[in-house]
Amino acid sequence: MAASIRILGIAGSVRKASFNKSALREAQKLVPDGASMEIFDIEGLPNFNQDEEKNPPAKVVEMKTRIRAADAVLFVTPEYNYSIPGLLKNAIDWASRPYGDSAWSGKPVAVMGASVGVIGTARAQYHLRQVFVFLDMDAVNQPEVMINASKSFDDKGNLTDQTTRALIGKLLANLVKKAAARKA
Repeated sequence: MAASIRILGIAGSVRKASFNKSALREAQKLVPDGASMEIFDIEGLPNFNQDEEKNPPAKVVEMKTRIRAADAVLFVTPEYNYSIPGLLKNAIDWASRPYGDSAWSGKPVAVMGASVGVIGTARAQYHLRQVFVFLDMDAVNQPEVMINASKSFDDKGNLTDQTTRALIGKLLANLVKKAAARKA
């Protein structure tokens, strides 16, 4: 790969002991050669207000700048009430506005998530994929990485499941491949 692929990782949870933050940090270690990942923390983003979209707060400007600078995005999300956490949806909305100035358009994207439930974050991931369609984001479809946090992390929040680690590596490899093809 001639040029380095830059991935921006965003966790949909701001909880200090979040399994999703832990999974994102693990993904950062598993990024393939020729790529790098930095993490953007969505904590502190104000609620989206259309009255302010043409004069967004500094944290929103920073987020949109970092999204645009990235070649790809990795979302790592929990599932709240069968769907996307409000905080994550808020970040997505801010970065898509004002109309015609979306930072997401055409961006290669992958999604994974961790939950204590037996199906991981399946419903939240599928809802995110619906949002990707409207935002014209180019999603990696396989592998689906739905982490059962009860069985995959130790008591310190470290990812210990090797199968999950391998799936994350494959997801990232596919994301890098998609981003490299777009860059070429």
